[in-house]
Amino acid sequence: MKIVIIGAGPAGITAAETLRQYDRQADIVMLSSEPFPPYAPPAMIEYFMTGREAHFWKGKDITDLLGLDYRSGIRVEALLPERHAIRLDNGNTLDYDRLIIATGSRLHASIPGADLPGVYNFKSLSAAEDLVRRVREKKVQHAMIIGAGFIGVEIAVLLRSLGVEVTQLEMTDRVMPLMLDKETAQIVLDQMAGRGIDVRLNTEAQAVVGEKRAEAVEIEGGETLSFDVLIAATGVKPNIQFTEGSGIEADWGIKADDHLRTTAPDIYAAGDAAETEDRITGEHYVHAIFPNAVAQGRVAAQNSLGLDIVYEGADSMNSLKHLGIPVMAAGRMEGEELRVRSNGVLRKLFLVNDRIVGFRMAGDTAAAGIYRTLMNKKTKVSPFKHKLLSPGFGMGVMETLALSPPFAQ
Repeated sequence: MKIVIIGAGPAGITAAETLRQYDRQADIVMLSSEPFPPYAPPAMIEYFMTGREAHFWKGKDITDLLGLDYRSGIRVEALLPERHAIRLDNGNTLDYDRLIIATGSRLHASIPGADLPGVYNFKSLSAAEDLVRRVREKKVQHAMIIGAGFIGVEIAVLLRSLGVEVTQLEMTDRVMPLMLDKETAQIVLDQMAGRGIDVRLNTEAQAVVGEKRAEAVEIEGGETLSFDVLIAATGVKPNIQFTEGSGIEADWGIKADDHLRTTAPDIYAAGDAAETEDRITGEHYVHAIFPNAVAQGRVAAQNSLGLDIVYEGADSMNSLKHLGIPVMAAGRMEGEELRVRSNGVLRKLFLVNDRIVGFRMAGDTAAAGIYRTLMNKKTKVSPFKHKLLSPGFGMGVMETLALSPPFAQ
């Protein structure tokens, strides 16, 4: 069997590993548009801050170890489902028996001029290395970041640590508005201010201006703000341009069912390229975080081999690791709110019908694992609700909870 994997990020390489676990003889071809071994984009921040090559999380020789036909620096131009083939940017076609699309995503901003040269995409190692090289060569003094979501904040922290003056525009009244409540967001904002990052809330970028390159951002009221480099980080956009005209169903991402099958025969989707179901809300959208990519890559590979593995749904979760204090957010922000804040630690839980549907933590995230387990299992927490926010919860209580009927069930 010939299996082609488009993309060499966390979803793609996990799919390849899984295929090899089940089939040592399969002909596996992996395509990457970048001239690097498979890497994990979320770990690039750590790499640039510490020099440790954490982004090569499986090792630079993983494709050799797995016996893959790894082809780097190649882009896919078109998907040809009726022929069980893809067309490459060199004009050649590549046939497949099964195809796994794991092409990841890029940062974007849906404003005029955001596609001008000089707008950096920090989801790409090639682009990120170019930017950091310019910084280290003292060619960048002032960086502008549009958007203050999780990725935008991490990029701001990195650039500031490299000595760059950073201005960050956020159109809402808080940083990370999709994932953080106002109280937790203020903790993050205070940390950013302490690092010298200029975050301008309630400030909407209207357009990126420049003749040949991005030179300034126009904000509400007509004022323009200049910079040396610009990072557009108001969201992520799946890299699925090559599927246009193929007949495969897609909205923001490629639509995938509970087996991660697409609407085309023998084609599966995983990671940032796929629209999948949220395990808490049941809604379908792109869940662009590392753990989801890994889980989806595994399930897509298993089902491409003919197994019957149901994908349980994606997590809505993210964390900040380089801010100075740990911050984690998961699930929704609605329902009954349980909260405690003391000694620089904030724990906040959101419950619906005595079931955890979300949590926000800052300063200490030790209990995040057990909160996430309770949330994903939809466990009734009423028997131990009064203990959920206790300092020791999450450390040594797993055994006790495992013996209680609600959790065991």
